[in-house]
Amino acid sequence: MRYFLPVALATTVIGLSACSSTTHHTDTRSPGTVLQGRLVGPQQMTLYVFDHDISGSGKSMCNGNCASNWPPLLAPSTAQSIGAWHTITRDDGSKQWSYKGKPLYYWAKDSKPGDTTGDGVGNAWHVAKP
Repeated sequence: MRYFLPVALATTVIGLSACSSTTHHTDTRSPGTVLQGRLVGPQQMTLYVFDHDISGSGKSMCNGNCASNWPPLLAPSTAQSIGAWHTITRDDGSKQWSYKGKPLYYWAKDSKPGDTTGDGVGNAWHVAKP
């Protein structure tokens, strides 16, 4: 199992992607990290924000067909806030991670880590940055 540092730590402690074998780290595990100046999910796929989401509202404006193209970064129902990472409840009742109040999404057309093909789509989607 891989563990990710909170974004604030990941930007200052480069090269550490796993914690020691002690169990205290599970309370500070982040749903993503920073890679080359952008937020990425656990599999290092680029994360995006949507201009139509109102920061801090606790709501995603991307549901239904939109969420098929822009899958949300889902959180377990028991997820707790970690620094700037919080959860919101989606229209379908599932939990989604947000960063600094903005819900986070993947782009279905990104095929490998490092892809950023969703940046600028519809002039409303942008690579998420710390």
